[in-house]
Amino acid sequence: MMRALLLMIPVALAGAAFAQEAGKSVWQGIYTVEQADRGAGVYAQRCGACHGAALNGTGEAPPLIGGEFVSHWDTMTVGDLYDRVRTTMPQNDPQSLSREDYADVLAFLLKTNGFPAGSQPLDKRSEVLATIGITAEKPAGM
Repeated sequence: MMRALLLMIPVALAGAAFAQEAGKSVWQGIYTVEQADRGAGVYAQRCGACHGAALNGTGEAPPLIGGEFVSHWDTMTVGDLYDRVRTTMPQNDPQSLSREDYADVLAFLLKTNGFPAGSQPLDKRSEVLATIGITAEKPAGM
């Protein structure tokens, strides 16, 4: 198991490096307000009981808003975050939502963490999302 995890680290780092080189960023409006609003509804129904209505975490469920959350994902890709959420959540029924619902929830998380909305909805394909970097701070010139 540990060997498999160690083998995955270079892949994750390569994905983040690719996203940074490609220049795509969460700061470029990668979801729509409508999508985030749909995600808020899904979150309330399927995520809020564990992560809290205000996304601040409860018990063992970590917060999904604020510095701790953003710094955890800093330098990773939206694809990394999407795949983690899609394959492990909800904890009592992983992979039980549609890919669209997971993308909508992710759009809601991006919105509540202060990343700007855009004119195109967040994609539901991991390979596309892997080209979008997450950075805690807005890059200069954006």
